[in-house]
Amino acid sequence: MRQIFMTDNLIHSVPRYNIAPTQPVIAIWNDESRRTAKLARWGLVPHWVKDPREFPLLVNARAETMAEKPAFRDAVRHKRCILPASGYYEWKTLPNGKKLPYYITHQSGEPIALAGLYSSWMGPDGEEIDTVATITVPAGPDVEHIHDRMPAIMRGEQIDQWLDVRNVRFREVESFVVPQPQGTMASHPVSIRVNSAVNEGPDLIEPVSENLQPETNDKSMTVKGKKSAQLDLF
Repeated sequence: MRQIFMTDNLIHSVPRYNIAPTQPVIAIWNDESRRTAKLARWGLVPHWVKDPREFPLLVNARAETMAEKPAFRDAVRHKRCILPASGYYEWKTLPNGKKLPYYITHQSGEPIALAGLYSSWMGPDGEEIDTVATITVPAGPDVEHIHDRMPAIMRGEQIDQWLDVRNVRFREVESFVVPQPQGTMASHPVSIRVNSAVNEGPDLIEPVSENLQPETNDKSMTVKGKKSAQLDLF
């Protein structure tokens, strides 16, 4: 990751295959003049919030409205980041009402730089927590059959400009926050085991048939609440 995204530091972490909101994720932003990789909580908390426990979980920021929303507008101007990933999950609603998870990534297999916003919240006792939200846009043609939204993805020189909040205004990079064009993204259905964040491992991103999802009594695949359940990303 350090070589790909040119960070000035290195975070030692094990591969994760099923990250859920409120869990730590790797995020990259410019800290003074350095490009730094940090661990941040997925679920943005604006700096002005008094008690995060009484504040909604802001996992995503909609590109169309984020510049006007009080929770995001400061971050849009001054606290832009990226979240490196190999891919992401999204759930397709089937005719029978059930939801089938898909794994979505670049067709090239290269890592994805999800566009995001960050905030550093400081508590009354001096504790500081870095938090992030991903930015979403209308789905591009490769993935619109799965869901009507997708993450905004930065590529190449877009990453440098997106992170350079000191010299590059948002209006100069706003055109980057758009759906990916046709022929860019690849997707395949995966096991419903990904529905629960307690399940981990590379088998979760392996392709399965839409018609061969297992019927099971495995409690780890049952959605019961925020602590154990995956959530729709968008």
